Amino acid sequence: MNTAKLRTKRVIVTTTAAVAALAIGGGVWATAANADVRGEDRDRLGNAAVQAVGGGTVTDVDTSDDKGEAYEVEVRKQDGSEIDVALDKDGKVIGQQADTPDSPDADDRVLTDAERTSAEQAAVAAVTGGTVTDVEASDDPGVAYEVEVRAADNSEWDVELDTAFKVVTKTADN
Repeated sequence: MNTAKLRTKRVIVTTTAAVAALAIGGGVWATAANADVRGEDRDRLGNAAVQAVGGGTVTDVDTSDDKGEAYEVEVRKQDGSEIDVALDKDGKVIGQQADTPDSPDADDRVLTDAERTSAEQAAVAAVTGGTVTDVEASDDPGVAYEVEVRAADNSEWDVELDTAFKVVTKTADN
């Protein structure tokens, strides 16, 4: 499974209102800005992956370029851990891989709920009227958090924050 692709394209919405409004069968559905699988297919594949891992939030659904796989779904569990789920063309689960601190694709640490909330609030303040689509810890010098935001005009912004949740950079994502 191409988990590096999943990591770079993952999209997460963690607002409490979205979580409450989108609860589906023991799992939660997050909206996506860059996923290439949409609509009913996205719902069907996401639900299959959430059931397979025992609950969580779908953060990304993509077609797969790996042999034997048709789709890749990333699920974030309640504890913050992430599971990559591979599905065949019929939507049947054919494999799972947990992102662990030892895996090459899990180079960022899991954020606490407080960190995630503070980073989201700071990024939304920087991109007025925006919606957070992803929050990650950063390993860049002087940058503690990387936040992706979609503005009201659908433009994408990358907002980098320091440890005090102050904006270090705000860049339009082309």
